[in-house]
Amino acid sequence: MGTKEKIEELEKELKKTQYNKATEHHFGVVKARIAKLREKLEVESKKKKGTGFAVRKSGDASVVLLGFPSVGKSTLLNAITKSKSKVGAYEFTTLDVVPGLLEHNFAKIQILDIPGIIQGAAAGKGRGKEILSMVRNSDLILILIDAKHPEHYAAILKEIHDAGIRINQEKPDVKIEKKAKGGLSIGSTVKLKLSKKTIQNVLKEMKVNNADVVIRSPLDIDRLIDSVIGNRVYTPALTVITKIDAVSPAKKKQLINEIKPDVVISAEKNEGIEELKELIFQKLNFIRVFMKEVNKKPDLDVPMIVKKGTTIKDMCNRIHRDFVKKFKYAKIWGKSAKFPGQIFLKLDKVLEDGDIIEIHIN
Repeated sequence: MGTKEKIEELEKELKKTQYNKATEHHFGVVKARIAKLREKLEVESKKKKGTGFAVRKSGDASVVLLGFPSVGKSTLLNAITKSKSKVGAYEFTTLDVVPGLLEHNFAKIQILDIPGIIQGAAAGKGRGKEILSMVRNSDLILILIDAKHPEHYAAILKEIHDAGIRINQEKPDVKIEKKAKGGLSIGSTVKLKLSKKTIQNVLKEMKVNNADVVIRSPLDIDRLIDSVIGNRVYTPALTVITKIDAVSPAKKKQLINEIKPDVVISAEKNEGIEELKELIFQKLNFIRVFMKEVNKKPDLDVPMIVKKGTTIKDMCNRIHRDFVKKFKYAKIWGKSAKFPGQIFLKLDKVLEDGDIIEIHIN
């Protein structure tokens, strides 16, 4: 039996078993075995020669359009950017990656129309490895679901998960410090959902037999396994139902209740497109910061696009590498200042959207 077949057998076993406290240990061990087999499958696939997609990142962020063939990726790309991606009423119109540029709220956002995903992509079907590699390296994933094929949603979520991509999740705060002997010591600063016995058995199944483990965030079995493997990527995502004009109002309401998308759109009729643009900007956690030269008025027409949490130090590094060493103080006007032109002497001051900053150096 090959690696793929072993994974399928174990997944069938899980489906047959109802999860509860009594079966928690069994679920943990089986899921750990599946995770190890997926790692083995990944190593096997890397040995095979394949051709990836060569696309250089540009702009303030990179967003991929992920969906089954003929979900409307190319039509959407054309609607939100100035691109002219090929559109066809048949599957696999896009055979390569087609980039476009979305300009919104002064941000320049690269949108990538990638080939359609299919079931089994995470295992390498239909150039799945190359497609999911693009997804792993993106700053935001737009999961596109055809209004007439809501069953694709669960299939896409499975492929994403199997590829080690975790959407809209924080990385679990778990510290695993391996040691030569002494067994497993498990400490926690939060209430544990899993029994310590389950945690120990999952760790042992993952070949972690001697270690000091400190858990600082709530964990289920999957997140515990992710903590051990450590090669997961944590990426924000928006769920978008496309071609909403092709279904009845009653069906539209049903889809919204079942899938709970972030937005429903019709790219051809321009429905929901402006809302989607704003959601992309917000989900990327962008803020606009305006630079001001000493004794001059700020240029409020050209902000710098940065991420939430950006500090004065980050701004100094963006302007010139010597600004941190030469920093004297900064004046700030805006939400993060108690009064206009407030002086800040420390570099760790966090900026907010719309702030105006004037940096003084020695």
